[in-house]
Amino acid sequence: MNLSDPRPEQLQVDALAIRLFDDRRQLGREAAAAVAAHIRDLQTRKEEINIIFASAPSQNELLVALSGDPGIQWSRINAFHMDEYVGLPADAPQNFGYFLKTRLFDIAKPKAVFYLDGNATDPEEECTRYAALLRKYPADLVCMGIGENCHIAFNDPYKADFEDAALVRRVELDLESREQQVNDGCFTQLAEVPVYALTLTVPALLAAPALFVVVPGKTKATAIRQTLLEPISNAHPSTILRRHPEATLFIDRDSAAGFLEKTAE
Repeated sequence: MNLSDPRPEQLQVDALAIRLFDDRRQLGREAAAAVAAHIRDLQTRKEEINIIFASAPSQNELLVALSGDPGIQWSRINAFHMDEYVGLPADAPQNFGYFLKTRLFDIAKPKAVFYLDGNATDPEEECTRYAALLRKYPADLVCMGIGENCHIAFNDPYKADFEDAALVRRVELDLESREQQVNDGCFTQLAEVPVYALTLTVPALLAAPALFVVVPGKTKATAIRQTLLEPISNAHPSTILRRHPEATLFIDRDSAAGFLEKTAE
């Protein structure tokens, strides 16, 4: 691997394609270009396209670029998000649906947006309702990230079930998952972070034919190293991405640092 080459590095671990960029701005721009190209291709073959989006600061550059892409026909897109806190007000800045609404959906105006309701009276009924929508509108692609503890959506280590029969579940969040929300600047202190959430399961995410995984930043360096080098298991849930035939991981030199250091030994 020639790290002085100005072109984005293209690597692979198992089935997972990896693209390495100098910084998160370049990463976000190029990831958005790849997603947009995939959407344009789908537009030639499908009347409607179903997309699941992640809600996190790591996705900011991607979402900005996608919202302004002139080649995406948003009027043909049905949008989902992949997780939501239980009990957080719907208009709270940290609410994941609100995050996507203000950064993408209000700007791009998809044909339909299906919000996961963390304030539903019966969380189990809400999981059933959202799962039915996922079955009615099967995802064509997922834009996602990886958590500091290798969670995907809110499928935390050892709790993630790679064979889960459910598409949506109510889960109790690991301490590290909650601490990440403080590290990301979403909450000022741990006590503010909800303990429970609704999340799409691992099979719900991996059912999509294409995954675009956007993971910039120094705080994700350990997670990327573990994702790419640890055995595939629910001890590190994101390792399962290495089995998906059409998944691409977009990383920058900050998030790739631990992986590059280890592979250089």
